[in-house]
Parts: sequence; C-alpha cells; structure tokens
Amino acid sequence: MTYDIKDKLLFSADGFGKFGAMDAEEEWVDEARRYYIGIVAKFGAQVQAVLKKAAGLDIAQICPLHGPVLSENLGYYLDLYDKWSTFSVEQEGIVIAYTSVYGNTRHAAELLAEKLESKGCPKVAVYDLARDDMAAAVADAFRFGKVVLATTTYNGDMFPTMKDYINHLLDRSFQSRTVALIENGAWGPVAAKKMQAMLEGCKGITFAENVVTIKGALNAESEAKLDTLTAELL
Repeated sequence: MTYDIKDKLLFSADGFGKFGAMDAEEEWVDEARRYYIGIVAKFGAQVQAVLKKAAGLDIAQICPLHGPVLSENLGYYLDLYDKWSTFSVEQEGIVIAYTSVYGNTRHAAELLAEKLESKGCPKVAVYDLARDDMAAAVADAFRFGKVVLATTTYNGDMFPTMKDYINHLLDRSFQSRTVALIENGAWGPVAAKKMQAMLEGCKGITFAENVVTIKGALNAESEAKLDTLTAELL
C-alpha cells in the first residue's frame, strides 16, 4: 500500500476492495466481505499490521484497486477490516450449510432453521452447497459465530461437496467459531466424525455437544435431537 502525504490518500491495493460492477446497486459490505474472505482472509496478521500503521495516518480517502473510492465514514470500513482480520464475529447468527441426496438432509436443515428462528435467533442463513453460491456460504461462515454442517455419509466419508466446503474454510484459516454437526446415513453413518476430524486442527473451534444422526428420513427421535441442538445453539 502507498500513502500520499499531500492529498492524504491511501492507495490500498487489494485492501478494501470488492466484487461487483461500479454501477451496481448493492451494499458495499456484502461484496467486500466476499472479496476479503475469498482473497485476503488467510493473511489476517498482515492486515492487522497494516491497520496499526494506518491508525497513525490522516486519511481522507481510501483508493482500492477493485471497487469504489471510499471517502466517507472511513471508521466503518476500518472497523470491519479489524473484525475480519482478527476472525471476530461480525454479526450474531447461524449458518446452516448442507448437502442432500434425496431431500431428507435438506428437510432437516430447513426444519432446524425454522426452529432457530422461532426461538429468536437473529439471523439464520441456509445454504445448499450443491446449488447455492459457495463463495457466499464461505463468507457467511466467517461473518457469523456459529456454523451447522449437515451432510450424508458417502463412500465411508462425507458427501464431496461438503468436503470441498470445509477445505475452503481451512484454506482461509477458519477459526474461533462454534460448529454443530448433522449426519445422515442408514448404514454406519460416519459423516459427523469425518467432518470433525477435518476441523479439529482449527484454532479456537468449539464443537456442539449434540450431534444429530438421521437414518434416512427424520423421525420422532431425530427430530427431538434437532430440538436439543436448537436449545444448545441458542
């Protein structure tokens, strides 16, 4: 980055950039968050070093390589970058990311979302990882403080799209979150164990005590476990 002393401009390179067209009517924060998590997230320590230097500068405008010039309420953008680069929770809420083969795991994910919302959860974001925007699902895992992963057992492992999602999180130093697990499998379900094994090395991850196992379709027993998980997450 470069600071222009005369005009008080911070040329911030990838910092404070965003996806999207310049003339698109969209909130800066959504595309900026997706841009940061997708490109910069792994380098939180370096971002923190830059923010400490920037704190001592009189900045009139921030000029990124990608996205609009920022000239008003700069404290808002700097505060977001501080949260993102320290992996802090930006907003209270829960992400539910799922894969589903026959629709039963999808039903469980959607039912859990309904239960959480009915109990007062401020925000629940649900993603079908095989169909929805993967980048948005990854960004929201860093935005909110709790993530629910729901998938089927497949070839003695988890469904491939879920493994891809978790690898995206790992590549961006996913940390300091609560993770809950839901697995589906009629014959020896192991998806929850496999998901936990992938995430155990992440810094500051807390796993929910209640793991929900579904054997095919939801029944009274597994739905009761969803109620227990709802109570734990709230």
